[in-house]
Amino acid sequence: MLETWVVTPTCLPLVLRRCHGCAAERFRPTGRFRVNANHKLLDVWLLVLCTGCGETAKLTVLERAHVRSVRPGLLDRLHDNDAGLTAELLQDPALQRRNRIALDWTGAWRLDTGATVRPDREAIDVAVRFAARIPVRPVRLIAEGCGLPRAEVERLVTEGSIVSAVRLNARTSGDFTFTLKR
Repeated sequence: MLETWVVTPTCLPLVLRRCHGCAAERFRPTGRFRVNANHKLLDVWLLVLCTGCGETAKLTVLERAHVRSVRPGLLDRLHDNDAGLTAELLQDPALQRRNRIALDWTGAWRLDTGATVRPDREAIDVAVRFAARIPVRPVRLIAEGCGLPRAEVERLVTEGSIVSAVRLNARTSGDFTFTLKR
């Protein structure tokens, strides 16, 4: 029987970027956009606040984009400061590269196991799904989902009692499956 676990975000992640005002390295997304029109060209920024001094910084979303090239639905979401759009854009690799940022997901996700793991079964097959691109070590997810210490899970991996097609000690943000043999 295959169980499904889901890694879901609980809030927006922090943005890792150096503040020019206080040298702090974390910014909190406000969920607000600034849209600036210069004739028929648009500039769009996502506003973030420094966790140290509260200074506002701008992450470039669109730069000198022609008005007609922006979908009307997207423009409406930008004007409405859509929180879902903020989450989508923060996870966009192109936006992260353009603005030279990384995301800090510490404390911003949870593991939903659905039901408790039944230790009486001889083997447990689990499919782990990610609702967002959250980089986390599978060993940590297995430890949290099974209620075991991480050292115990690492020992089980070494023994071959936990098997998977992915490396369990490296971070991943993609779906994977594993089998726990008792």
